[in-house]
Amino acid sequence: MKPLFTLVVSLLFFPLFSSSMGDTTNIPLNRQVFHEKVIDEQIRADKADGKLDGLIRVSKNNEINLQVTDAIIRKVNVIRNEIESNELMPTNNDKIRYLRYLETLVRDFTNEWKSNKITPSIAPQLVDNFSEIVAVNLKGESMAQIIAKVSYEVGRINNEIFEDNPGYNESRIIVFKKFCTQNPDKILANLGPFVNEPFADSLVIVAFNNNPSQLYSYAQSTNSRQGRLIRKIEDQRIKTIVKLSTLDRALFYFPFLDDLISGKKTIAEISKFAGTSDRQYDSVGYYKLLVNTEIDYYKRMIRADTPIAMIGANGLIEMLQAKAVQHFIEPINNLHEIANPNIRFRAIEPLSAVDLYYVIVFGENDIYTSSYKYSFDRMLQKMGAVPRGDSLLMAVNFDHFKKFIKMAAGYNKLDVFLKTMPENSEKLMQAFVANLEKTGTLEDAVDVADSYGSITDPVLQKSMLQYIVYNEERCKKENNEHGRKIYNLLKMIFLSADDKNGVDLSKEIGIPPVYTVSYNYLADDSGRIVEQVFFYGDSDGKQSYNSYLTSFPRNEWQITQKNQWTEIKSIKGKPIWIYANKPLDNETDKDADAQKDLIDYLGRIGVKPNIVIHRGHSYHLPYTIDQLPENAKIIMLGSCGGYKNLKQILKFAPEAHIISTKQTGAKDVNKPIIEALDNILKSGQNIDWRAMWSDLEATFNRSSRELRETFEDYIPPQKNLGALFIKAYSRNGGVVE
Repeated sequence: MKPLFTLVVSLLFFPLFSSSMGDTTNIPLNRQVFHEKVIDEQIRADKADGKLDGLIRVSKNNEINLQVTDAIIRKVNVIRNEIESNELMPTNNDKIRYLRYLETLVRDFTNEWKSNKITPSIAPQLVDNFSEIVAVNLKGESMAQIIAKVSYEVGRINNEIFEDNPGYNESRIIVFKKFCTQNPDKILANLGPFVNEPFADSLVIVAFNNNPSQLYSYAQSTNSRQGRLIRKIEDQRIKTIVKLSTLDRALFYFPFLDDLISGKKTIAEISKFAGTSDRQYDSVGYYKLLVNTEIDYYKRMIRADTPIAMIGANGLIEMLQAKAVQHFIEPINNLHEIANPNIRFRAIEPLSAVDLYYVIVFGENDIYTSSYKYSFDRMLQKMGAVPRGDSLLMAVNFDHFKKFIKMAAGYNKLDVFLKTMPENSEKLMQAFVANLEKTGTLEDAVDVADSYGSITDPVLQKSMLQYIVYNEERCKKENNEHGRKIYNLLKMIFLSADDKNGVDLSKEIGIPPVYTVSYNYLADDSGRIVEQVFFYGDSDGKQSYNSYLTSFPRNEWQITQKNQWTEIKSIKGKPIWIYANKPLDNETDKDADAQKDLIDYLGRIGVKPNIVIHRGHSYHLPYTIDQLPENAKIIMLGSCGGYKNLKQILKFAPEAHIISTKQTGAKDVNKPIIEALDNILKSGQNIDWRAMWSDLEATFNRSSRELRETFEDYIPPQKNLGALFIKAYSRNGGVVE
């Protein structure tokens, strides 16, 4: 350690050498302290990555690290040397001032890097820009053009250092404009000092185009600088915002801003539904108005004419989703224990088929299985005696149709829907899988993958696969590598669904098989399968723990109680070892201590769990995820909302097959699933998720309606193809947007 430290200190402290001469630059005693201050900041920058070793590590890319280190160490040393030798700095005070500038530069770099305000790889540009400014500053010239050619981050730091430059104010405006381009959502919050500049009006328009509703609060604030500026602008769009800011419940009007500006709608027409208070509010009428506006706006988007009020905070999409959940999904979800459909689903009775379509697609993350199925069936009823799915999709301009198809597949309603449009069902599915490479994200491709995992009709599976292959070939011909990769991965995942195809996903795309898990894949070198179960010490956790222990007959399992955990080992069949922490008091974190001590114990004895089961509420799940072993092959999330954590879990356990629930977990569902899994493994059989889930469905079909519906919200691994696709895409060199 000492030789390394000596080397680092030597690098920073040894006498400076001129960049143009071979001689050593002598530093007068009265300026050495200012050089040392710069060096102190260089050392601080070096130590900022946790290690003083002469290399400033700002990323995993070593080339970038070397470039940053060169800038902050070597280039800064060169500048120190030039300050001493520069004849344009004749006095001691001149040299001290520029040394202080340099000290500030290095200090600001480190501070802003560590506070995540800058991308540290800008260091070379930052230091070079500093040197250029020094040159013009010594001549008394403006630095504005030098600031103009660099990034916002570089320009902001250097502009604030050279406050005495004659171009400071001009540069300040340049930097602010760069900030506005980079952060259009923060324009108004930072516009105050610039409201009297001639460009201020145009920046308000930029802010408006980015998010019209952000002008609302400033327009209301008549005494603020931004408020006074906004009220002076003659642009009709801004004047409409100002007018809305005087209304009660103004945010109810923002989704219709385009129509208000064009005169297509009036405030009075919207007010009939929005009202001036909750008592006067017509929730159904307002929702229907949102739906009709969504259809009109989406028609414009098809023509590449995006309405101002379509997207963003308080925009049409956000408001439509919020009202669909608030007024229709939550009421029918909350009454899920009511058997009488006339009572439970009263909230959606006034809605048309089109209205229900949007309730479904915008309620994807909130709607219960039973709520979806009734809403879907009611939607078909509202379409008339002979429902036509193609007419419905045409009525909404095919808005969100891929999400609708994905959900229909997930809830086993896709076949039903396609039968309402026999002449066009093939075309619809072709459109569903087409142009996945053009969306800018992987969302549509993930939806296609999820849908295929939910389809049981072999004819539909075959046609989807054919469309995938067709599009793969199309992308090949177009030399579109991104598209080819998407369709190739989908093809491989789909082909693996049928063992007859002989597709080995591990070999083809580097991921485990989707539909099966072999016993040998799970077993460790000793031939045993190890499970770890996470329990939490609240009342529900203690009940779940006690119920869990009843799953192990004493003639088949040996149960050993330890202070903080329970060991359960099979005494018949294959060796299955299960470790479950006890649900000790969670108020004092004793359950957390038990989990940690169990993990430490397993590490000491060399036991690695390949199966992990989470038994606890969703708010406990992050603690389980943080402790997941990387080698986990099967993970069961017996918690509410576990399905929404799939992507995060894959980061911790990329090999995992995941059983999750979209809604509320229940011990009476978790227990049979776990028992089925353990019994298959104890018999030494390979797991076939399709067969296992089919057996479980048969069991729960004989249960109560409530328990059956709860089970239906559980997602088996073979239907988590979207998460699998993301993992495969990442492993094959793709960046997940």
